[in-house]
Amino acid sequence: MAAIDRDGRLTEAVVIPALSWRPGTQVDVRVRGGLVLVTADPHAMFRVTRPGQVRLPATVRHWCGLTAGSRVLLVADPAVGRLVVYPPAAVHAMITESQAAALDGEAV
Repeated sequence: MAAIDRDGRLTEAVVIPALSWRPGTQVDVRVRGGLVLVTADPHAMFRVTRPGQVRLPATVRHWCGLTAGSRVLLVADPAVGRLVVYPPAAVHAMITESQAAALDGEAV
């Protein structure tokens, strides 16, 4: 989990560095299915700013309802060089679906 700062930066000391992205690494940031996908791309316009720090553009934050202080779930997939950012709405949907399946549709 990580919090977004007022400038849209995510800083996390383990998950993001697991991708071996260095400051200056160009990354593509896009929204797909309510998730934010960040992938290394030498043709992308966004860059890793410091070790363990990725900035989400304002448009992406707006589309996902993210504001300063929003906490997101981060999942790194080093094998494909991808960081998946789960906004609170996506985390809530996963938990709700999982609980409904486990409890045969019964509300908690």
